[in-house]
Amino acid sequence: MKIHKIEIYNWRSIIYNSIYFRDLMIFIGQNNHGKSNILSSLLFFFGEIGLQDLDFYGSSNELWVEIEFNDLKGGEKVTFQKYVTASNTIKVRKSAKKGEGFTYNGYLQKPNEDWLKEENISNYTNRASVENLPLYQYLPDSGRITKDAFKQAQIEYINNHLNYISFEYNLETNNFLGAKNVAKGMFGDLFFIPSIKKASEELTAKGNSVFGQLYSRVINKMSESDPKFIEAKKRIAEFSKILNKTTDDGQPNNNRPSDLTSLETLLDEELKSWKAKIDIEITPPNVDDIFRVGTNVWIDDGIKTDIERKGHGLQRALIFALFKAWSKILKQDREVSTESEEYENASDVRVQKRGASKSTYFIFEEPELFLHPQAQKELFSSLVALSVAESQVILCTHSSSFIGLEHHKSICIVIKESFDEGTKILQCKEDLFSKLEEKKRFNLSYWINPDRSELFFAKKVVLVEGQTDKAVIPLIAEKLGVFRYDFTLIDCGSKDTIPQYIHLLNKFKIKYVVVYDKDHQQNKNEDAIASADRSSKIIEACIDSNLGSSLVFENDIEEEIGMVEKVSSNKAYIAINHVADETFQISYSLEAKINKIFE
Repeated sequence: MKIHKIEIYNWRSIIYNSIYFRDLMIFIGQNNHGKSNILSSLLFFFGEIGLQDLDFYGSSNELWVEIEFNDLKGGEKVTFQKYVTASNTIKVRKSAKKGEGFTYNGYLQKPNEDWLKEENISNYTNRASVENLPLYQYLPDSGRITKDAFKQAQIEYINNHLNYISFEYNLETNNFLGAKNVAKGMFGDLFFIPSIKKASEELTAKGNSVFGQLYSRVINKMSESDPKFIEAKKRIAEFSKILNKTTDDGQPNNNRPSDLTSLETLLDEELKSWKAKIDIEITPPNVDDIFRVGTNVWIDDGIKTDIERKGHGLQRALIFALFKAWSKILKQDREVSTESEEYENASDVRVQKRGASKSTYFIFEEPELFLHPQAQKELFSSLVALSVAESQVILCTHSSSFIGLEHHKSICIVIKESFDEGTKILQCKEDLFSKLEEKKRFNLSYWINPDRSELFFAKKVVLVEGQTDKAVIPLIAEKLGVFRYDFTLIDCGSKDTIPQYIHLLNKFKIKYVVVYDKDHQQNKNEDAIASADRSSKIIEACIDSNLGSSLVFENDIEEEIGMVEKVSSNKAYIAINHVADETFQISYSLEAKINKIFE
């Protein structure tokens, strides 16, 4: 099963948010806007972190995190059978009140028809009471109608008539699965890789580290199947028995080393006045643990050392390598588990085993840290592949290398404009373009300038026609002292491509200003001017006044800055030199326009 939707209420900086999830989730936004709080809400739900009073938003006394899971598999349908909806989903809330701890509660989907409600089964235990019900054909042809038989008939009828049954969907008052607390791992395995983490913590063979789990699997496999390993365990166990005073059947051990007996006798003499005796008993050690205790991992990159003596980039890469390897192991386990399941009936979930979900969730906080740009792109490709391999990958990042329009539905922009409003989420759940040619044209301009991914991180986006605008406008803004680094200028490539960028910004509700040329130069004929006007009208029609505005240069940026000579090549370079010249004077009209762009 996978996370389909999460709702968060009064958690840290979040008053209320609902977020739709995909296999890959990318949370971006400026610092201190709430990205980490979204990740921590997941950690709270899955039982990875505890609860403190500071986790409650402001002065609130109640909080909850609610997750809807979909795509449930056979065993999961059995485990959560009580909560599975007609659309194969379950929804669970973890709520807390200050000073009262937390509880898990599930949502129950109940049919409105009395004869389909589970609590009314006892009313239908004889033939006379059920022979006129629509589900009669799903009951046994003869014999007594048991509660189990009627319940199964209800299930089969509901599954076969989903489109014709009305339901009510409410949060249960009792504990989820009837348990006071949900066992860790019940909803699947969650792995969290924080932004700052020592590789040595995950590379130790002890504890519950990723390497420790990988290494344990190898040791366990050897313990079960390797003849030499089995023989070694047997010999160690036999030797341990020789050290004890008595044998397994309680008889004196004549083969015991005399040194041990002498030590006991020496201590007994000292304890005579206390009327006490010493008995040194040796418990055979777990051989598997012996191999863990004495295990050290070395990294050889030309110089063999432990991982702590390597650079942060290699340490980070090793952590990701461990988790990727663990993901492959878990995938193999799922495949073996699926193959080994025996079904009396492929559609009958009653015969399947009940147990924790086999789902896997990876949460990465700023995975780009300590990695150069090319390594970031390679890592992102690996994370995409990891999300495709039946795992969900959730990450927060400040790197444009992790942003691509092919994954635009995975992008969640996190903003916090004020404390009173709290953290908010901006995401686009539908396709960006309705026409194929629009998508192709936009992708072409985007691939030519992949740095345009920076627009997702901007507080405000400035859309311009081309390279000259992008080069000159910030230069003039710096001269005027109004330039802002949290604004991003995007070279759209042409006037006709601007509407696609406006469309993108509208979908994600990112604020913007569109800067374009009126294109009424004296050398243009009527047809060219009419074509320019049509392009201008399309741009204006696309602008959402709640998010964006436009600023129109009378003709083009070259005329605005006073370039008299027209040039056909190297326009951006020549324009920069023109503006950078000490004799350059900014006109009042251009100054007003630049101020408006950066307001």
